[in-house]
Amino acid sequence: MPAVVLSHVHKRYRRGTSDVAALEDVSFSIAEGERVALVGPSGCGKSTTLNLISGVDRCDRGAIHVRGLDITNSTEASLNSLRRGLVGIVFQQFHLMPHLTVEENIILPLALAGKRDPERVRELIERVGLRERMHHFPSELSGGEQQRAAVARALVHRPPVVLADEPTGNLDSHAGDAVMELLFGSRREASAAVLLVTHDARLAARADRIIHMNDGRIEA
Repeated sequence: MPAVVLSHVHKRYRRGTSDVAALEDVSFSIAEGERVALVGPSGCGKSTTLNLISGVDRCDRGAIHVRGLDITNSTEASLNSLRRGLVGIVFQQFHLMPHLTVEENIILPLALAGKRDPERVRELIERVGLRERMHHFPSELSGGEQQRAAVARALVHRPPVVLADEPTGNLDSHAGDAVMELLFGSRREASAAVLLVTHDARLAARADRIIHMNDGRIEA
């Protein structure tokens, strides 16, 4: 069973008095354990695709299945369960909780699922190089540190599907390499399917497959 399937997905947004097509008849699938890079110019629909797969947004037409679950018409409760258990998300704007420390932000997905795994939390904090910053709040971190915390939070509950929007965009090469190893290592840990939106040629080159988008459509 594929981990993610998009079938003839369409999405339009209202911008002023006009309708703007974000996605036009997009279809692709991702196998369990596959690493896929989604590339293309800014505004071509890459982030919209991630938002639809994660259930943050809904498509207008078509169908989306995540681990066999049809999320197209799912309730908000079902989508919340999806994000807590099946999907790990690295947002481009991080979306760390400002009133929680780095450690507390990383723990959050486990806490929401009623789980504890302090060893896993410590491991990820070490691997993203935030041991000295674990008790700091997001406002006290650099953009790169916030990004590394967001990656650790997305992976802490070992989700079978990982979605990452420009996960190395604010990182130097050393920190970027550590994040790449974390994201690609998730396949070894849980046969996770990984979908990356990126402009980083080095990151895309490490994927098993590259999907090119332009003007809301799959080009190649």
